[in-house]
Amino acid sequence: MTPLARKRLGKILLNTAGILVFLYAVFPVYWMVSTGFKENDQIFTTEFIPFPTHFTFDHFARVLTEGVANNSIWLYMRNSAIVALGTVLIGSAFALLSATAIARFRFKGRGVFLVVLLIVQMLPAEGLLIPLYMMVKRVGLGDQFLGLIITQVALTLPFGVWMLRTFVAAVPKSLEEAAWIDGASRMTTFWKVLFPLVAPGLVATSIFSFITAWNDLVFALYLMSGSQGYTMPVALQYFFGQKGVDWGAIMAGATLMTLPVVVFFLLVQRRMVSGLVAGAVKG
Repeated sequence: MTPLARKRLGKILLNTAGILVFLYAVFPVYWMVSTGFKENDQIFTTEFIPFPTHFTFDHFARVLTEGVANNSIWLYMRNSAIVALGTVLIGSAFALLSATAIARFRFKGRGVFLVVLLIVQMLPAEGLLIPLYMMVKRVGLGDQFLGLIITQVALTLPFGVWMLRTFVAAVPKSLEEAAWIDGASRMTTFWKVLFPLVAPGLVATSIFSFITAWNDLVFALYLMSGSQGYTMPVALQYFFGQKGVDWGAIMAGATLMTLPVVVFFLLVQRRMVSGLVAGAVKG
């Protein structure tokens, strides 16, 4: 086989692998959306029905009008938005400040701090459930959005610090020194020089925090005791009844729950891609 033929074969195999990975990732999403539009006789069948033969909006109408657990579905969407946006705002602020301190200053225990962050990121979230639950309860934030937000910040902060540290370290310190020579204060230099250059990384970490908090089930279930404080993932659990599982309503609710994430991603996708690529090549 000639070198040109080997190169073409390699491209074909690589493209085929990429297509298979894409289909593997997209198929569950497609099945979720299509099931939400299927009638019950098409859902509860042993036959493989890839496309709805008769589209129905009954599942979506029932979820939107009847709600879940005597509450409107918009209440749970609002709760999820509060927790997710609160996690993004608080977590991004702490992550940026921590990353700046780690990248720009040399202090005792800096290496240990980074190792601890890495270890915390490697731990499964379920393993932190009991200690975080006890701490939130002891400080009087149980069954409150602030307690749940702080918990989500604790889970997403290590990733944010590690990623933003790379962006801050990649910014030449000479730019900040030049601003100081021109008479800019440290705060002005931070906002006018450093912040715009690390904004792509901040967007990428914000999206990670948003998705993590939006999709959280375990902490929202155990930290919020009343249905008024439940988020969308917890609300979907009510469709698992003793008499069976209402898959049509679950898939319709999951589709509605996915829409805000898709919209949020589409709004910031350019900055997210540039942030991830920059974070991978800088260092």
